[in-house]
Amino acid sequence: MNMSKNNTLRIVFMGTPDFAVGTLKKILEADFEVVGVITAPDRPAGRGRKVQESAVKQFAVQQQLKVLQPTNLKDEEFLKVLKSLNANLQIVVAFRMLPKVVWQMPALGTFNLHASLLPQYRGAAPINWAIINGETETGVTTFFIDEKIDTGTIILQQKVPITPEDNAGTLHDRLMETGASLVVETCQRIANGTVDLKKQDESVALKSAPKIHKETCEIDWSRSINDIHNLVRGLSPYPGAWSTLFNGDKEEQVKIFATQPENGTHNYNVGKLLVDKKSIKVAVKEGYVQLLELQLPGKRRMKVTEVLNGLKLEEDAHLR
Repeated sequence: MNMSKNNTLRIVFMGTPDFAVGTLKKILEADFEVVGVITAPDRPAGRGRKVQESAVKQFAVQQQLKVLQPTNLKDEEFLKVLKSLNANLQIVVAFRMLPKVVWQMPALGTFNLHASLLPQYRGAAPINWAIINGETETGVTTFFIDEKIDTGTIILQQKVPITPEDNAGTLHDRLMETGASLVVETCQRIANGTVDLKKQDESVALKSAPKIHKETCEIDWSRSINDIHNLVRGLSPYPGAWSTLFNGDKEEQVKIFATQPENGTHNYNVGKLLVDKKSIKVAVKEGYVQLLELQLPGKRRMKVTEVLNGLKLEEDAHLR
């Protein structure tokens, strides 16, 4: 690799979760200079309210990089420190919306990595929504940030297939790998001055990827068998699709992480549970959805065979 070329960039990297760590790692492995890392402030989390550092902070500290954790991106003191880093390029991966004063600062601009083929699936949860909507292909995009969310000019894109076996977790990991390589290639092109920009096509019908809320995750058993299966895949392992289990006079929320659709005909009510020693099936309009992995309140996530060891289901048990 040509070291002198890679030394022309002074990069500030912005990101918070695991998804961003893979990219920061690849940037450093490609010998680009990272002069600062901006990530979310530490937060108390879990039952003990222990202070938790972001995945990006943990990695950046290991690499002895300068870390900034502003609560307010317009804060004068933060802007002064950011300016003093003298970066000529900023890279954003899974961070928050930047004010103009921040993204306009470096001479070569600020680019973002987004986990979809823009303009499709703009928004906070592109990986989940691509699977929920039954797509067979998605990808990653690098683009220069502008005033709106995920609308800037495209630098590079790479397609990634979605297999029937994928869930949000497996797709996340593949997109993280592909995205990290795409960011490095984007940096090389910016350093070489060989960037070929492309405007986003606004004439196509757009699918969006809004933030996932608890109500997004509730399963509607009257939907088509594939819609139900794709919702479960698209929310697994996090945050998890859920349904209410009515079992005798008990009513509790159950999380469902893996299913298998089985087409067929029957006369059962939608949501009725059919149980034998090894399986639990839910009656739906076009057949059955077999439950493979679930989590009962206060318990860990389990395979259905383990669940059946400790769960007695009444004759009229159903999900709704």
